[in-house]
Amino acid sequence: MRTMRVARLIVHARSRQPVLVLAETDGDRCLPIFLRRPQADVIAVGPRGADDPLLPQDVLVPVLRGLGHQLDGAELTELTDGVFSAVLVLDGGTRVAVLPSDALAVAVREGLSIAVAEEILDAVGQPVEEVFPDGTGAPAQQQVEEFRSFLDGVTPDDFGTPDR
Repeated sequence: MRTMRVARLIVHARSRQPVLVLAETDGDRCLPIFLRRPQADVIAVGPRGADDPLLPQDVLVPVLRGLGHQLDGAELTELTDGVFSAVLVLDGGTRVAVLPSDALAVAVREGLSIAVAEEILDAVGQPVEEVFPDGTGAPAQQQVEEFRSFLDGVTPDDFGTPDR
């Protein structure tokens, strides 16, 4: 597994779908992941602050704590026929399969680690300098404003069910 960081949240020009771009923390590859809009909205809000209103994903951590568990991070574990598989990691090793977009939304909101299987990066990872020739360092506020601007002009028809 390779540790990743959120590089950018962008909108794919042709499909108008939100895309989360993860970048290796200690490498030069990045990985674009198409998201469902509700999870992209959560990621655009960013990490949960103490005074922020709670979002649906935010209930997970208190429930797990109440049951005596700790949420450690999210992992993208496989890529099969263009579809990612993901898990949430609990208690230092227990893995629970979830939708990749949900795993990423929870990880971003809670400030948890995100890891991607080396095999995925070998298969579809892209060099960061090719995807972002000017770097990935756009200020977070600018990224949020760009994404909100996209959301203002989008309609439900822009998010049809993808062909599988």
